[in-house]
Formats: sequence, C-alpha cells, structure tokens
Amino acid sequence: MPHTVTTSQMDQILPKKFVLEAEEAQSIRQSQNLPSVLHLFPRLVQSAQSLARPPISNFSVGAVGLGSDGRVFIGVNLEFPGVPLHHSVHAEQFLLTNLAVHECPRLLYLAVSDAPCGHCRQFLQELRDGSSLGILVTSPVGGNLDKDPFFKPLSEILPNPFGPHDLLGKEIPLLLEPHDNGFSLLPKNVVYVDGNSSNLCNGYCELSAGNENSVKLSNGNMEKNEKDGILLRKAALEAANNSHAPYSGCPSGVALIDSEGKVYRGSYLESAAYNPSLGPVQAALVAYVAGGGGGYERILAAVLVELEEAKVKQEDTARLILKAVSPRCEFTVYYCRPAKSGFKNRL
Repeated sequence: MPHTVTTSQMDQILPKKFVLEAEEAQSIRQSQNLPSVLHLFPRLVQSAQSLARPPISNFSVGAVGLGSDGRVFIGVNLEFPGVPLHHSVHAEQFLLTNLAVHECPRLLYLAVSDAPCGHCRQFLQELRDGSSLGILVTSPVGGNLDKDPFFKPLSEILPNPFGPHDLLGKEIPLLLEPHDNGFSLLPKNVVYVDGNSSNLCNGYCELSAGNENSVKLSNGNMEKNEKDGILLRKAALEAANNSHAPYSGCPSGVALIDSEGKVYRGSYLESAAYNPSLGPVQAALVAYVAGGGGGYERILAAVLVELEEAKVKQEDTARLILKAVSPRCEFTVYYCRPAKSGFKNRL
C-alpha cells in the first residue's frame, strides 16, 4: 500500500533540516513505495511548518520545493518583533533564498501550506520561466494527504504578470542564475566621525582598528578579532557580488557570525515590482536559520557591503533589524565599487 509515510515520520526526517539531498529524498520515496518525490510534499509541508518563526502572527507557513538537481528545499516564514511588518520573510522567499544559498540553479515545483499571497506570487516571477513553475497548495489542514498531488502553473494564479521580461533584456541573469557583479572594496580612506562624513551613522560610530574605510555601530562590548573581521568582510563582498539587483543597480550583501564562529551570508534580491524585494539582512537570517542557527541573540557580529553612493541603501534598515533581533551584535559597513580590470573581487 503506497502513501504510508506519516507526519510524525516526516518530523523525524526534518528536525531543523532545511535541505534534503537528492539521494536522501529518493531513499525516503522508495522506502514508502511512493511514485515520486512529489508525493512526499504534502507531509513535508506540514513538518516544515513546525520550523517557522512567527512570534507576531503565530501563523506558521511551510513551503517545500524541488530543485532541478533533485534536492528538496524547505522554506518557512520569519517575523521580527520590534520592526515594521514589511521586514518579515515569507516562506516562499525563504525557500528561494535557501536555493540561492545552496547554488541550486532552478526551482521546478513548489508546495506551500497556504495559497501564496500576491507579494510572493510576484517574487516568484523573478525566476526564469517563472510562470511555468508548478504550485501545490496543501491546505486545508486535514485534507486527504494520500491523493496524488496536483501542481498548477504559477500563471493560473498570477495571470497577465508583470516581471523581468517587462524591464530586462533576455541576457540579464535572473534569480537563482549565476551573478558576478564585479565589485571590490574601496581602499582605506579617512572617516570623520563627528561631521562631514559620507559614512552616516545614526548610532555610536567609531573606526575599526586597522579598517579605516568602515563605519561601525557598537551595540555591545564584543571585539571582533582580525581573523573574524576578514572572514566577514570577504563573505559579505561575495554576497554583494552574487546579489540580484538589476533594477536599481545597487547590489549588497550581509555576512553574520555566531557564537560558534560560523559565518552565514545573504544577498539582496530584487523584484521587478520593488516592494517584494528581500533585503540582505533578511537573506542572511534565512541562511542562519537554514544553517541550523539557534536564537538570534547568538549572532555576535555582522558586516554589510554596499555601494557608497547607492540610490538604494541598506545600512539604516540593516541596523534596525539587527538591533531588534540581536542587540549586542556589532555592525560594520564597508563600501564597494565596480572593480577595475584585473582587480576583481580583491580585498
């Protein structure tokens, strides 16, 4: 008898786990005598909901996606008390960021516990041929989980879409496709803390020792050592170079380090409709949660890399979110510029 896997078994499979390797997913499918990995999705979605972090709404959303390389990815919603609601991360955004972090080139199918909101339907348009993406809504809870899943194309729930095809040439890389924005950090320069500085800081600003081109907001007493500083700076620059920002031309990236010394990075991801765009701090927090990070208070330091004269700046928003989720987190900003020939991505 197929379809014998239970939700409790799925809970054992997915304790704080946000990626199933292709071989693992196929092994589970075979052990349950299911026709395809997609038949696991309804119960995987239920298990994913337990991983959500929605302390404001207490409404948990789970999403599961099948990548073109056979891996199965998990997404959940994240909410952050103390900041405006529009800084929340939707489960579908988490899922796509999870694919991007793990360099999966394409999302083929998506199952979600509740119908995607208009915000997420628009964000999904950033995928190449996004209108053909297969969507399965598993609600209402208590429905028949054993029936064959029916995936409908995104075009059925978002007809007449507006998206990248309206604004970009076909040669421009889209979300999940390889990006190399070719930025390098600015050379060391003088920062005037008490006036006339282009590096504006609304909190306490000081020079980082040996890093004269940075602006730092100190929310605690922790001092980053030079090794951690280099790791964070490099990871944030890599995230900025992987950023999908074709509409503003203002890529950015954030890197976080936790109390165990693990580094997590996130890239700014834009939407053609602007508002559904996902900021680099939220993307880095997705990487933190998906990477098994615990409470946000374990995040000790963060680095943002962005253009000094960017039309779309992330610094103030990054500071707001980080101060809310981890008040003791040290926050540093480094500015970057387009790399000259032969100077690409240098630190």
